[in-house]
Amino acid sequence: MRILTLLLSIAAALPALAEPAVPIREWDVPWERTRPRDPAVAPDGRVWFVGQQGDYLASLDPKSGSFTKVDLEKGAAPHNLIVAADGTVWYAGNRDAYIGRLDPKSGTVKRFPMPDPAARDPHTLAFDPAGDIWFTVQGGNFVGKLDVDSGAVRLVKLPLRGSRPYGIVVAPDGRPWFNEFGANRIGTVDPKSFELEEFELPEGARDRRIALAKDGGVWYVDYARGRVARLDPKSRRVSEWTTPGGDGSLPYAMAIDSAGRLWFVETGPQPNRLVGFDPAEKAFFSVTEIPSGGSTVRHMVFHEPTRSLWFGTDKNTIGRALLP
Repeated sequence: MRILTLLLSIAAALPALAEPAVPIREWDVPWERTRPRDPAVAPDGRVWFVGQQGDYLASLDPKSGSFTKVDLEKGAAPHNLIVAADGTVWYAGNRDAYIGRLDPKSGTVKRFPMPDPAARDPHTLAFDPAGDIWFTVQGGNFVGKLDVDSGAVRLVKLPLRGSRPYGIVVAPDGRPWFNEFGANRIGTVDPKSFELEEFELPEGARDRRIALAKDGGVWYVDYARGRVARLDPKSRRVSEWTTPGGDGSLPYAMAIDSAGRLWFVETGPQPNRLVGFDPAEKAFFSVTEIPSGGSTVRHMVFHEPTRSLWFGTDKNTIGRALLP
């Protein structure tokens, strides 16, 4: 009787987890095997992205499906980009130790090199409220800030070797928060004093992407242990929920929408799966397979005007999910 009751409970829960399915559309990128990734929506509606293995920046017009391409120097290996309110595109020259600025009208690129040769691989960028850029340097083990007007770069070295600062977001007060993928830590930097503070996570955690909630909670996905988790910076307490895919789900790309719901991609399952989690209900409410399979979805952004998530896949596509 107990077994029957348990099975009925599981069966009743499955439709709730599977619905609503999220409509996803993907566009095939015309340059094969170039790892298109890290898209960002420009003010004119074009979606810019990098070709990490193709040394280019490119844009997609979602209405026409047409692509444009801006070639970079060989070996740039652009890793991430963000788009300013004026349409300027900023990107991380991951293997050439610089942050680049593209004027999309003229096609002109200006490079801002790292002031320390040890900061060899700028990784992920994020604007602060003033329009300056905070960024991570994964292999070099730094977090930095670029003043977009002066071009000056200031770096903060992480004390633990191999911390691998990875994903990064900036709070409304200008404070950056970032993952330490090589350690079970989340870090933050005081934007005035540049003092580093770190928060310890559960043993074995490997936090890879990060999001900030309006209540001050710091959310992250634990790539190693198959968890979505919340850090309370005041109490330093961590709360965790096992993802639908479990220990081997490898949650990676992550974003938070305007309703405060979390979205992430399980990259362990093939096809990859887009998962929705409601912090208010403390429950997973949506699981949708990536139509192309995804292979690996590494980064994702929420575009509030269209209530959509944008992402790139290792299947050489740019994807859009329209949120309920």
